[in-house]
Amino acid sequence: MRDSLPYVLILYYSRHGATRSMAEQLAAGVESCPGIEARLRTVPPVSPTCEAVDPEIPAEGAIYADLEDLRHCAGLALGSPTRFGNMAAPLKHYIDTTSALWLNGALVDKPATAFTSTSSLHGGQETTLVSMLLPLLHHGMVYAGLPYSETDLMTTTVGGTPYGASHVAGQRSDQPLADAERRLVRAQGKRLGRLALALEGLRDVAS
Repeated sequence: MRDSLPYVLILYYSRHGATRSMAEQLAAGVESCPGIEARLRTVPPVSPTCEAVDPEIPAEGAIYADLEDLRHCAGLALGSPTRFGNMAAPLKHYIDTTSALWLNGALVDKPATAFTSTSSLHGGQETTLVSMLLPLLHHGMVYAGLPYSETDLMTTTVGGTPYGASHVAGQRSDQPLADAERRLVRAQGKRLGRLALALEGLRDVAS
């Protein structure tokens, strides 16, 4: 018998807080589904000097993820600001440590999604989301974007893509989530929560 509820791991890197705000909204969407929890985790920054050591516990926000958080999740959401149309280096660095999970298929058939924040409207949102999609496919995960049944996708003048939720944070990264962005990221979390519960049941039958 399971000791606790299954959880969706929401793993993100946020420098100025915009991606963190999205992660919190996505968590609310996940937890709108009865029977599943959201687990927020972040990753430390990387440094060009090998002597630099980040504290074991961040000063604020979610704690740092370890591989066990990823191994035992029922679903995964990756979040990152864009870096020249790609995910940020700290998140990529963490993903590069997951080879052991890939070797034993720990994430196969689990649902996953991605979300991002950019300073400008055409700042590489979709390519950043695709950059996070690629390792998820290598892990054998089932990718879940945002379907056009979410009608905000048809009318948004800010963030929002079928590849995943997105946010336009402005040049100073200080713009709050717009209403449409908030609705879309919550919908993405709710969809991921439903899929995590459904696919976990299928995996239990298969095992």
